[in-house]
Amino acid sequence: MSTTTEAPVTRDARDLLPPDELAAVTATVQLNNPGMTWGVAEEIALEALKFEAARAAHPNARLKPSRVVDEGWHALILHTRVKAKPATRLGLFVHHVPEAPDTGRHDPEALTRTQAAITAAGFIPRPAMWVGPSDTSIPVAAGCEHSPPGPEGSCTGDCSNTGPN
Repeated sequence: MSTTTEAPVTRDARDLLPPDELAAVTATVQLNNPGMTWGVAEEIALEALKFEAARAAHPNARLKPSRVVDEGWHALILHTRVKAKPATRLGLFVHHVPEAPDTGRHDPEALTRTQAAITAAGFIPRPAMWVGPSDTSIPVAAGCEHSPPGPEGSCTGDCSNTGPN
């Protein structure tokens, strides 16, 4: 009798957006961060997409983007039509809940939970992108992290027509 262990399915965040739309979000990250290379800006955008997928897969979990990933998430939010497409496929539109910057609100366990949720959703998080707010190894314009939204910060079903965000 033999036992086989299947490797977990690994999804590619690039599959969530067509290349031209990923490029548009990446360009916004790069524009907001003068001097950032295209490769770093694209990795930030991809991590934001993984965050969206993790939130869709775990709508009641208290997940949040890191300061670095928040930069990509903001870029994605600015492209509302682009953001709506994977949201519809994933079954959840993750709304942005603005709040004033407060680094004292940092919860390092939230970043750990979020990376675990990304892994559970089938993606591989890049740990360098999920650092605390005082880590400036990847300098970005974002100065804070956001608290995770509650259930009111989510939309299930077809969210492509949710109006302005």
